[in-house]
Amino acid sequence: MKRVLLVAAGVAAVLFLGFAVGRWAGPHKEESRTASRRILYYVDPMHPAYRSNKPGIAPDCGMALEPVYEGDSAAPALNLQPGAVALSPERQQLIGIRVATATRSAGTRMVRTTGRVVPDDNRLFKLLAGFDGWVDSLYDNPPGTMVKKGQPLAKLFSPEIRQAETNYLGFINGVERLRSGLAQGDTNMKSIDDTARINEEQLRLLGMGEEQMKQLAKSHRPVSTLDLVAPADGIVLLRNVSPSQRYEKGAELFRIADLSKVWIVADVHGDEGEFRQGTRVKVSLPGNAKKVEATVSSAMPLFDEAARTLKLRLEANNPGFQLRPDMFVEVEFETRVPAGLSIPAEAVLDSGLRKIVYVETSQGAFEPRQVEISGTVGDRVTIASGIAEGDRIVVSGNFLLDSESRMRSASQPSSAAKPAMDPVMPHAGASSMTPVQPAAMQSKDRKTALAVDAIDPVCGMPLKAGEQAFVHIYKGKTFALCSDACLKKFLADPGKYAVEKAANSPMTEDRAAPHHD
Repeated sequence: MKRVLLVAAGVAAVLFLGFAVGRWAGPHKEESRTASRRILYYVDPMHPAYRSNKPGIAPDCGMALEPVYEGDSAAPALNLQPGAVALSPERQQLIGIRVATATRSAGTRMVRTTGRVVPDDNRLFKLLAGFDGWVDSLYDNPPGTMVKKGQPLAKLFSPEIRQAETNYLGFINGVERLRSGLAQGDTNMKSIDDTARINEEQLRLLGMGEEQMKQLAKSHRPVSTLDLVAPADGIVLLRNVSPSQRYEKGAELFRIADLSKVWIVADVHGDEGEFRQGTRVKVSLPGNAKKVEATVSSAMPLFDEAARTLKLRLEANNPGFQLRPDMFVEVEFETRVPAGLSIPAEAVLDSGLRKIVYVETSQGAFEPRQVEISGTVGDRVTIASGIAEGDRIVVSGNFLLDSESRMRSASQPSSAAKPAMDPVMPHAGASSMTPVQPAAMQSKDRKTALAVDAIDPVCGMPLKAGEQAFVHIYKGKTFALCSDACLKKFLADPGKYAVEKAANSPMTEDRAAPHHD
């Protein structure tokens, strides 16, 4: 029995010891694996371009520098092109990366746009004054009134009216006397009738209606007033006169439109497809579920430079006068589009000078491509060049992806040839505080990209090529300062930080670490 108990106790002890060793070895194994890897350098978590060869505090944000281990960076292994970005799945999910495949499409597409109702120019009547005069009286016909052809609109007064009527009556009296002396069928009768019609046209040009001319020919009594009548059935759109108002010849007195048929001017883009004559269009009225049908007219769409769209003219019947001038409506119709490679419009980043899309070249690697757009239909764009069918295009999160690409490009040294250093200064990166020649310096004390590595003479911070730094020229020598605070210190006592003093104080390992007061 004792032997059984001893065996059981031994087994329990072995199991407990194994469990304890496993619990201790788990985290320590990870720490050992991490410790076994070689640390390449330390970076500022908020400014990846800043690097240091020892741990410390970031000078710009006060955060602890983070180590970069050998093998952590995926970019060198992928051999990325300039501007390309490699992101882990976790980072892609954080940014919200979503991709879609570029495909070829053709056939018809639904186009939805807005339009404005305007009167048909062929059914629009503008009544202009044929003489200088006054408005003697007005009838009850404000804008919006339905009028019939020949209905009086206003009574106008002018001496010219009486003169025209007198001439007309004198001719009528002479014609009557001639008719009594000529035989029926005489050739002179035709010329007399033609002259009578000319005199009648003069009265019509003044605005006199047929009824008033008949009364004048019957009474033979000239008057100084004239009844301005409606030339056709329609609605009064404009009335520019009031009682006793004086007007000049050529002034627009009334505007009348026949709204039984109207035009609809729709805003479209030239790359939205073909607009064939006779294409049926559905027009939706605001606040009304009922739809009206219209057709594309034969008129060529005109370009509106203010809206930067084409004005497509549609023709529609208007029963019940539901469509009123200047009313905005919704237009919907199908249009044929040529075959082409298309992607969602949100995938294109337009900077004004060029258009960029991001293509997933491999798992987690995204590369910017410049594209040319040949058309836009709805929420998709047609690509003329830059990508191929089947390419996986970033359609969401591309703005943040572009920002990441720009930041990484700015932090990497340029592969272009660097300008020559100041011949009187030692090479940057030496143990002394070394000024640097800027890549493209417009004026001193301006922040600019450095062409070569340098060291801030005030705080000792290493500055890498490609970083932004303040540049100051002192006694013909150029110095790079990491921040505005260091620049102010240098300007307060430049001799203290000048290269002559720095040459007598070689850079030590402790002094090489960046520091600020």
